[in-house]
Amino acid sequence: KLLNEASKLIPMGFTTASEYHKCRQDVIRLTTGSKELDKLLQGGMETGSITEIFGEFRTGKTQLCHTLCVTSQLPLEDGGGEGKALYIDTEGTFRPERIVQIAERFGLKAEDVLDNVAYARAYNSDHQNQLLIQASAMMTESRYALIIVDSATALYRTDYSGRGELSARQMHLGKFLRALSRIADEYGVAVIITNQVVASVDGSAMFASNPIKPIGGNIMAHASCTRLSLRKGRGNTRVCKIFDSPCLPESEAMFSINDDGIGDAD
Repeated sequence: KLLNEASKLIPMGFTTASEYHKCRQDVIRLTTGSKELDKLLQGGMETGSITEIFGEFRTGKTQLCHTLCVTSQLPLEDGGGEGKALYIDTEGTFRPERIVQIAERFGLKAEDVLDNVAYARAYNSDHQNQLLIQASAMMTESRYALIIVDSATALYRTDYSGRGELSARQMHLGKFLRALSRIADEYGVAVIITNQVVASVDGSAMFASNPIKPIGGNIMAHASCTRLSLRKGRGNTRVCKIFDSPCLPESEAMFSINDDGIGDAD
């Protein structure tokens, strides 16, 4: 009986592709602050799905997250999401002073922008999962446009060590990503997760053009809708490549890390 009543409230059956196509046209995209990067992503970071950003240290993952915290609060016509941002920090790299610098660039009041960013520091992988339950409760109370987990895998790397704990780690990570996917679906927020990389040390690494691969294995790969690979360029420029996406072509764009967040390379 409960199932029958629930299915009357929420359409759980089939729909035509044209109807779904109309729904997809209303998907909000959040600007990254760089025109070139937005062009690569066909408008910006997509809401309602998980976008994974991976790369070595100093490639701009956290800087991109800080910029998105501000742009998600911009009006829709300016490429924003008109909503608050939620930041789960596992590495202790969140800096509110960066948010203030970026807010000034977009002409927003720094205090208001900071008030609209909910921040939590996660200390272990179980705590990381608990924070998602709190996040869901907060999203029912006010409008959020963005949830960031920086980084999603750092704590799993230290909480689970060696091959003996690999399956337990992947199961736990799978549950966490499933919960994130559900939040993206339910509340229509953009979910941005950053990921660390590992160097391949097997024989094939000698012949590979880039011996670095993201950690988390297939579970991570299948959970993310869009995967972006960042690498260093010259000076303060960085290169973003579409590593995997259901609708974006594999191509690259250059952007730079400036005092006021992510911008176009000169």
